Amino acid sequence: MDIVLLGAPGAGKGTQAELLAEWLSLPTVSSGVLFREAMDAGTPLGRRAKEFIDRGELVPDEVTVDMIAERLSRPDCANGVILDGFPRTVAQARALEDLLGRMGRQVDVVAYIEVPTEVLLQRLSGRWTCSQCGAVYHETFNPEAVEGVCDSCGGKLVQREDDTPEVQRRRIEVYNERTAPLIAYYREQGILSEVDGDQGVEAVQHDLRAVIHAARS
Repeated sequence: MDIVLLGAPGAGKGTQAELLAEWLSLPTVSSGVLFREAMDAGTPLGRRAKEFIDRGELVPDEVTVDMIAERLSRPDCANGVILDGFPRTVAQARALEDLLGRMGRQVDVVAYIEVPTEVLLQRLSGRWTCSQCGAVYHETFNPEAVEGVCDSCGGKLVQREDDTPEVQRRRIEVYNERTAPLIAYYREQGILSEVDGDQGVEAVQHDLRAVIHAARS
C-alpha cells in the first residue's frame, strides 16, 4: 500500500508513521528527515533547504519532488511506502500521482490527523530530536527514558533551531495557507479519511489502522 499522512507540524505524523511502518512492514519516507540529512551533510540541496526551513517556509516543490523521487526508486519502497510530510501542496500531490503511476501504483489511503492550533504549539514547544537517527521526543507527551539520550540509538537529543514558538506558529500558518487545500483535493478523490489527533498516541494509531483496514476491504 502507498499511504499519505497529512497534518500540521506537531500533529504526530512521525510517531504514527513509525508505528504503521512496524505494523505493515513498510518503510517510512519523511521529507523532513531527508532534508535534515541533506542539511547535516552540507550538500547544496541541504543549504538551499535550510534557508526556507529556518524561516518556517516550505521548500520549493521542484526540490522536494526530486528528493522524494530518488527515495521511492530504492528497493525497500517496491511494495509500498508511508509518506510523512509529503505531499504538502496540490502540485506535489499531482507529482506524486505521476511518480507512482509510472510504477503502476497509486495512493491508496490519505489520513488527515487533525489537531487544534493551540495544542500543536504546546506540543512543539517541548520537542527534542535525536541528532543521529531523527527520532522525536517531547518533555510532556513522549519523554525519553534517560534524559537527553535517544531510546532508539543512544544519540544526543537536541532542540532544533526551527523549534522556537515564533517559527512554529509561522509553520502552522504556512500549512493552513498552502497545505490545507490538499484536504479538499483528496476528499474529492474519495480517499481522504480524517482522524482526531487530539487524543493519545495509541488511540490515534487505532483509528489509523481502522482507516487502513477499511481501504483494504
